[in-house]
Amino acid sequence: MTTSFQQAPPALDNQYEDDRVLRSYLARVFPAEILSEIQPALSEMGRLAGGELYQLQLADRLNEPKLTQWDAWGNRIDKIELTPLWRVAERIAVEHGVVAKAYERKHGSLSRVHQCALAYLFAPSTDIYSCPLAMTDGAARTLLASGNQKLIERAVPHLITREPAEFWTAGQWMTELIGGSDVGETETIAREQPGNDSKAREFRLYGRKWFTSAVTSQIALTLARPEGNPSGGRGLALFYIETRDENGRLRNIEINRLKDKLGTRKLPTAELTLAGTPAQLVVGTTDGVRNIAPLLNITRLWNAISAVALMRRGLALAFDYARKRVAFGSPLAEKALHMDTLMGLQAEAEAAFHLTFYVAELTGRSEADELEEHDAWLLRLLTPIMKLTTARQAVAVASEVLESFGGAGYVEDTGLPALLRDSQVLPIWEGTTNVLALDTLRAIGPNESIAPLISVTSRMLESVQDPHLVDLARSALASLNHAEGWLRDTEGSDRSTQEAGARRFALTLGRTVELALLLRHSQWSQDHEHDSRATVSARRFAQSGIDLIY
Repeated sequence: MTTSFQQAPPALDNQYEDDRVLRSYLARVFPAEILSEIQPALSEMGRLAGGELYQLQLADRLNEPKLTQWDAWGNRIDKIELTPLWRVAERIAVEHGVVAKAYERKHGSLSRVHQCALAYLFAPSTDIYSCPLAMTDGAARTLLASGNQKLIERAVPHLITREPAEFWTAGQWMTELIGGSDVGETETIAREQPGNDSKAREFRLYGRKWFTSAVTSQIALTLARPEGNPSGGRGLALFYIETRDENGRLRNIEINRLKDKLGTRKLPTAELTLAGTPAQLVVGTTDGVRNIAPLLNITRLWNAISAVALMRRGLALAFDYARKRVAFGSPLAEKALHMDTLMGLQAEAEAAFHLTFYVAELTGRSEADELEEHDAWLLRLLTPIMKLTTARQAVAVASEVLESFGGAGYVEDTGLPALLRDSQVLPIWEGTTNVLALDTLRAIGPNESIAPLISVTSRMLESVQDPHLVDLARSALASLNHAEGWLRDTEGSDRSTQEAGARRFALTLGRTVELALLLRHSQWSQDHEHDSRATVSARRFAQSGIDLIY
């Protein structure tokens, strides 16, 4: 009896030990003694991500959260059961400090970078459990920024604990039927309860939230309009909700249904009715959109971390498969065209990685009050640029990764299609590409100049000495100068002219800064690690095009 051929599937090893890009970056950014201290925890997370968590992820593939609205006796209970993977993921995230690390501040501003490295390793094996963690992190940052000491003492210790029994996740309830990106049209009404004293004003919220992720969270931050407030975003206030009472019953919240989504299917996303839900003001009775901005900045950073993590996961599997899959007499890893394709994807992923972690560095310095005014401006500008650029890259890379597996990439039980389905949400969450492009124009400010960005990038590229890289550095600066010229040319023109080019403008800035960061790291890696692989990626990335303004 002859034995038929059996294809070995792609496999993962320790995802920290195998990640040249992450390890090289951390070696550049962290002092040696700190890196030596944090490496064991990163290696352990890498082991889990490539081992137990990945195997559980594959086994859990068909499971999804389940909503039970009524019990056997006709009582409305609206209970959601999470999948086994998510229950394990929560415990591991808490015990390993995937949120807490940024707040323990053991290594000052670099604590945020350490946290992002943990999240980057953790996220791809947990089917977007990064979403509730992102909102939890964002809620903690928002409450701390609010100065509301009562809520800080009540909630923040639960949001940043390492004790699973004490841990709370947070939701972000903003989207309504009338407005997703345009939250100023929010229809939810906040009615102040009679008899409140000035120190403990309680409100009841009435409205319908159309798209609420992480609905199993213990708390949520949401926008509502106090009765009598004007229309538009200025009239909204930011509210804090504890979703269940001491007996575990929802506090006048009805879960109408769970969303049937393209991807992120482990994530319980729901339509909710707030039917007199008790709520407390976080800060002030107006300017809720501005007051929730710290949460959005953190979740946009997490969005980018998820983007680079999913790119890295797809490529790890694709490169391993290329060594195992034989076609036309030799492994795919020996096929020049196949490897050229993968190296192009690798260049995109590396560029996205360096932009994301640069914003993580700026975020950490901001949280440690170490930013000068021009760096604070840079963080405001690069946060939306990072999110829109890396999200678009994640979708493109995931699509190509699936194609690199041939038909197997299209078959659900390989687990591969989830990479594309889950990546597709990244350009949508926390602002679509177009919304973020307009945010980029607003972040530039009334002077309508990116001169500070050009200056920072120029200083960044001063270290680039390799003749193969110097011309690319000049191209990066030329691209930024072209973008500055476009701003100048469209200044004072009809607003629609500048808005029409905003997407190409923002992507030009994103891809150009990615190249500059990749060039800087390439030179460092050559000088300190005698490794030219980042240089190869930088040259390949530059060839794909960075200047999209025309």
